Amino acid sequence: MNNLTRILVVAALMTLVIFPAFAGKNANSLTIAGSTTVLPIAQSCAEAYMNAHPEADISVRGGGSSVGIANIMAGTADIGDASRHAKTKEIVQARSQGINLVENVVANDAIAIVVNPSNGVNALTIEQVQGIYSGSISNWKDLGGASKPIVIVSRDVSSGTFEVFNEKVMSDAQVVDSALMLASNNAVATTIKDTPGAIGYVGIGYLTSSVKGLKINGVMPSKETVLNKQYPIARTLHMYTNGRPRGMAKKYIDFVLSAEGQKLVEENGFIGLQ
Repeated sequence: MNNLTRILVVAALMTLVIFPAFAGKNANSLTIAGSTTVLPIAQSCAEAYMNAHPEADISVRGGGSSVGIANIMAGTADIGDASRHAKTKEIVQARSQGINLVENVVANDAIAIVVNPSNGVNALTIEQVQGIYSGSISNWKDLGGASKPIVIVSRDVSSGTFEVFNEKVMSDAQVVDSALMLASNNAVATTIKDTPGAIGYVGIGYLTSSVKGLKINGVMPSKETVLNKQYPIARTLHMYTNGRPRGMAKKYIDFVLSAEGQKLVEENGFIGLQ
């Protein structure tokens, strides 16, 4: 083997070591992971894109916002869905690995505070919600409702929804230890539906007739109140990439941001960018 051949072989082996997750990756394939809030948007857009482009192969899974960002850093996903902004420590860790986390905003959302439809309470303040979740308010009678213990339902700590709720409602006060910490918006909504005394929070796309959304500080979560910034627990939804989107990731995100993609955002109960 001559010197040039040796150099080429070594270079090829180094490429496999540095990029093991994507070695031999099909140019038409795409892997998406992360936020369960963003999941319905990601799935609907993936199905629509693949219907229009049969050569495309898009895999979508949940796991939570922290999982989505971690997958980008691990090289096991092309797009990491997140319902929160990347944390400073995640950005620093990514940079130490030579990864540039780029945030692509794809939709707007509201975190709706929800109760069982049988609950007579229709409105709360941010301070009252904080009191419930910190444990200082434990019975619905203290909020104008029936004499019934409050069952507290929360998202788990890997959830971007938990992070935003913690920032905008709890002001970093501790969620009471007795809270049920669930792994997805669906799990929260199902628990609220089946538990008359429960309270929880979900992305606005998960509001159905099975749960009742409450006014917060006198404002209902809606497209109008999010876009005019009246609803106090609003946020943006994101698809993170390593560097500016390129290849299939760019084609897919461009589709999500297109008129057709934003229509799917709205059809899934979330709020478009305009």
